[in-house]
Amino acid sequence: MRKLVRHAAPVIAALGFCMSAAAAQELDADVANDYPTFTRADYVFGCMQVNGNTRLALERCACSIDVIASILPFETYSQAETIMSIRQRGGESVAQFNRPEAQAIITLLKQAQIEGELRCF
Repeated sequence: MRKLVRHAAPVIAALGFCMSAAAAQELDADVANDYPTFTRADYVFGCMQVNGNTRLALERCACSIDVIASILPFETYSQAETIMSIRQRGGESVAQFNRPEAQAIITLLKQAQIEGELRCF
């Protein structure tokens, strides 16, 4: 019985490491996939409208939002989308969304979009 226990310890330790690595990968996947399905679908729909509504456009646009999601947390993506939407409306309230902080958030989104285009198109 002691032989079994002595040999079991390294195996249990190795299993613990594998489980920890798997848990870390799952956590990374959760972070990369924190975009709601609606947001991903909305992006793909708009992207396809611009790129021809073909099967190839679907694949490329889906790839692009996956790349963006791997680079940019959903909260930042959402902030950038909101800022750009408000800027399009115009009016007096737009001034507060022209600050450097707002522009920095939009720049992050544009950089992620460029990376998506480079990898997927």
